[in-house]
Amino acid sequence: MNQLKKYAGIIWILLGPLAMYYLIQTAASQILSKPGIDTKIQWAVFCIVFLPIAIGLMIFGYYALKGEYDKV
Repeated sequence: MNQLKKYAGIIWILLGPLAMYYLIQTAASQILSKPGIDTKIQWAVFCIVFLPIAIGLMIFGYYALKGEYDKV
């Protein structure tokens, strides 16, 4: 089970930057297609909320890979 947690940690570490990339890519394409102020505000709020969540995923994965969650 501890080995599974370490593999899941690798997945979380890789999923964080991937989620950030797709979020920023989607935000940029939406802002370029509809350059209104409401679209810019909407995507700015999405990025402000979800980028720290993605960073938290990477931190969680780092601790899982390090073995911090091996103790029950």
